[in-house]
Amino acid sequence: MNAEVNHLRIGIPSKGRLSELATELLLQAGLNFRRQDRSLFARVSSMPVEITFLRTDDIPTLCAEGAIDLGITGSDLVQEANAEVQVRMKLGVGRCRLAICVPTHSDVQQPSQLAGKRVATSFPSTTQRFLEQHGAPVHLVKLNGSVEVMISLGVADAIVDLVETGSTLAANQLRILTEIGQYETVLIQSPACKDQVTADRIVRRLEGVVIARDYSLLEYNIPREKLAAAEAVTPGFTSPTVTSLEDSGWCAVRAMVKSSDVIPIMEKLEALGALAILEMSINNCRL
Repeated sequence: MNAEVNHLRIGIPSKGRLSELATELLLQAGLNFRRQDRSLFARVSSMPVEITFLRTDDIPTLCAEGAIDLGITGSDLVQEANAEVQVRMKLGVGRCRLAICVPTHSDVQQPSQLAGKRVATSFPSTTQRFLEQHGAPVHLVKLNGSVEVMISLGVADAIVDLVETGSTLAANQLRILTEIGQYETVLIQSPACKDQVTADRIVRRLEGVVIARDYSLLEYNIPREKLAAAEAVTPGFTSPTVTSLEDSGWCAVRAMVKSSDVIPIMEKLEALGALAILEMSINNCRL
């Protein structure tokens, strides 16, 4: 399929976990498309938008150059590329840390002690800027892909890599010396975006999906005499929805709550005498 010049283009990773996450977000936001075989383009059915499938680390540069209007990629890659793009929103997925790691037995306790040593990384620009700020010029070993084994292979004295749980570091007898930064998946926009109205519309749709993932809908029945206390526990976004039940002594309440707070809120409501406390997921919203 040939790309339509007048269509707004969104670049997403062509493969991997981030590709799956980006596709899921766009579909939930109502941008329906289907990739045929290994095609580089897919048309969105209900909007003047095309999806372009790219290498994840190329997306910041291509967005900055105007080849795509919007892109979904990691904020770590945006920083590494030093791309002049606008971060429109954080997407709440793919959180990770970029850290300097050394052997567990190493005497190095601070970044300045790495001066003159060999550091292996897939993030040479970010690493060099950070270590220069700490007065530690190093010999950078630039690699693509996994770097955890480079110390045991004798290639480097330290590495700079993305860390999620730390289990891989432990398996390779490494420890975190310091963190360079924390990153996550972001939506970026080109300074040469050709259709700002459509771009804003897509951002708003994605906001609805991302925000919804942080909230749940709670419904419960509460004695009317305890309603004020229950509303203090579940104030909702502006206010809870309260409905009278056939039994005049009871009412039903519906309110949005943070998903991370659902369990303690349920316990407080139960202590107040609430019954039939139900949690329901929210797939999309506008707040």
